[in-house]
Amino acid sequence: MSVTRKYKVLFLCRDNSIRSIIAEALLRELAGHRFDAFSAGPEPAARVHPLALAQLRPGISGRDVLSPKSWLEFTGEWAPRMDLVIALDESVDEHHAPAFPGAPSLLAWTFADPLAHGVPDDERVRLFDKMFWQIVRQVSAFIEWPQYAVAPARDAEARTGAAASASAEQTSDASGGPCVDRRVTPASAGDELNAGTILSPHQTTTCNA
Repeated sequence: MSVTRKYKVLFLCRDNSIRSIIAEALLRELAGHRFDAFSAGPEPAARVHPLALAQLRPGISGRDVLSPKSWLEFTGEWAPRMDLVIALDESVDEHHAPAFPGAPSLLAWTFADPLAHGVPDDERVRLFDKMFWQIVRQVSAFIEWPQYAVAPARDAEARTGAAASASAEQTSDASGGPCVDRRVTPASAGDELNAGTILSPHQTTTCNA
């Protein structure tokens, strides 16, 4: 019996302790039969933030398998080949990105940082809750994009076409949601992402707190 390959999606934020962790858990929970979800960051924290864990349902969101990881773990010879890399944090653009094997498509969904300086503790809890539901809506819309209803393409050219289609679908969905959608331009095939940047997006998805 043949086994259908899942889409592999890597979510990024700077310390991989809040936004990307939540997105990983939600994608696995909502559509784990079609997607393998991962997350990482350039400066991984020592642990997942407690307020992020508090947003996830025990026993369903796979909280026990969530941990901050360096994005370098996804660059080696034996690293899983991603179909899509999604940055959730504008500060990721400031770091020299590694070369992710397989030339995955790149998108950016930018969510406000609930740990922004000067935010009082009671307001911080509210911002975590708001950010969580923004990510829920974004991931829920993402798994409904028609190009992800079928088994993933196995070559980079087909994935590039799927990413362009995804951008159009994402933009059309944005009018009714909390986010403004724009698209990230992938690095050229010749660069193979070795230019070292998840490009400062001229098209991203922005969700403000």
